Amino acid sequence: MENVTIFDHPLIQHKISMLRDKNTGTNEFRTLIEEISTLMGYEALRDLPLENIEVETPLERCLTPVIAGKKLAVVPILRAGLGMVNGILALVPTAKVGHIGLYRDEKTHEPHEYFCKLPDPIEQRTIVVTDPMLATGGSAVAAMDFIKLHGGKHIKFMCIIAAPEGLKRLHEAHPDVQIYVGHLDRELNENAYICPGLGDAGDRIFGTK
Repeated sequence: MENVTIFDHPLIQHKISMLRDKNTGTNEFRTLIEEISTLMGYEALRDLPLENIEVETPLERCLTPVIAGKKLAVVPILRAGLGMVNGILALVPTAKVGHIGLYRDEKTHEPHEYFCKLPDPIEQRTIVVTDPMLATGGSAVAAMDFIKLHGGKHIKFMCIIAAPEGLKRLHEAHPDVQIYVGHLDRELNENAYICPGLGDAGDRIFGTK
């Protein structure tokens, strides 16, 4: 699929295997999420625009490239997406951080935005949306809808584990969004959990049940 990257890097796969282990505790789980996000972010940010500036080295003045334009925006989907933010900030410490919160209507099962705070001007920034799990794709599709509604144009979506159903849904709804997946899992079960998956990412990041 165009605009979809599924990682096969040994370090990412090794760390995802550690995430899956039910015996991995909260602190280690949180650290692994950040480390995987950094490794994925390194590749996802490969196409950031550059511009030359003049710098004086100990030997001479030279033109040398720096990241151009408005600062990167990292936008986690609350709450589990928060766990991936520091991993990207390790690469780009000056990035701005927004937040998007969604809740699902109990009757219609449609996602609704309850919180959305994006760096301004959002339309001039590269936006990296984070959520460790891409299951049905409903929340991710809604998040893209809302960000575009607020003016976002250059959007990347990063998840650590995806189900085929969610990946297909997101890609079909937003073919212009670049999607980065740590590992594509087998399927969703009858409860819409990714299998083999890693359980509830939010609970495991924040130590809640």
